[in-house]
Amino acid sequence: MEIGVHTPPLADESLEGVLSYLSDLGVGAIEPGVGGHPGQAHLPRAEFLDDDSAQQTISNQLEEYDMRISALATHNNPLHPDDERAETADTELREAIQLASQLEVGVVTCFSGLPAGGPTDEVPNWITAPWPPEHADALEYQWETAVDYWANLESYADDHDVDIAIEMHPNMLVYEPHGMVRLREETGERIGANFDPSHLYWQGITITDAIRYLGDRDAIHHVHAKDTKIYEPQAREKGVLDTTAYDDEPNRSWLFRSVGYGHGESHWKDLVSTLRMVGYDGALSIEHEDSLTSSREGLEKAVDLLERAVFETEPGEAYWAE
Repeated sequence: MEIGVHTPPLADESLEGVLSYLSDLGVGAIEPGVGGHPGQAHLPRAEFLDDDSAQQTISNQLEEYDMRISALATHNNPLHPDDERAETADTELREAIQLASQLEVGVVTCFSGLPAGGPTDEVPNWITAPWPPEHADALEYQWETAVDYWANLESYADDHDVDIAIEMHPNMLVYEPHGMVRLREETGERIGANFDPSHLYWQGITITDAIRYLGDRDAIHHVHAKDTKIYEPQAREKGVLDTTAYDDEPNRSWLFRSVGYGHGESHWKDLVSTLRMVGYDGALSIEHEDSLTSSREGLEKAVDLLERAVFETEPGEAYWAE
């Protein structure tokens, strides 16, 4: 395994500056944004797509710093009921897949998207319960919409030999492992998870069980290293479906935290070990969204912990079992 970094927190740096800084930290992979919410500060799609010279330049930079790209990121909502917004997100995804193929990057990370609750609605609708019955009807409509879209995009990704890694995220149709597997089974094997534990912690999902469930179905295409801390007094009062602003930290029932500040080192070692058990040996891409520390300090502390957790070599023979 190798430690990677999702680069948007370093958007004020040039790509070369990012590579130099992360290389000095011992990071081996980057996950740059190429559109959507991550932006495209370090890898603007239009500047690199179909441009052999520009692609060679970035290849040379990566080689100089002994770095690779683990995935290209474009997180948006291609199922949005606003046709213009959906079309923009779809274009970002398709061009990201094209660019990934040209750069010989095997993965694009994204969201599943979220439709409205019906064909005449104007706002995406995150449904978390089957009652009253109109919510169950809306959910059925959403899944039909999603399967139709993602089956088509899965075929497009397969034509380009690229996997689509969907982050299970609140306010998206796929926000937990069973939904992730359902989408994969109803569309195709190019669809899988960008396994980000941070959104699963606050839902009460046991991370190692989720890894085994998805891993047993070959459904993990990429991994984010991002932590979450649940603040029990607030959670006991209002639960974890918390709409309090992220920067109102004292009043939230949970916060995204730097790796190690929500769950300790032993937990992260269990997480890494379970990933190895299910056959994942790619990047752990650190995503910094901790409002209690700066980007650089959060990244550096995450790298420090993960260096003690990741495996750098292949396992040997179990000679003691012979």
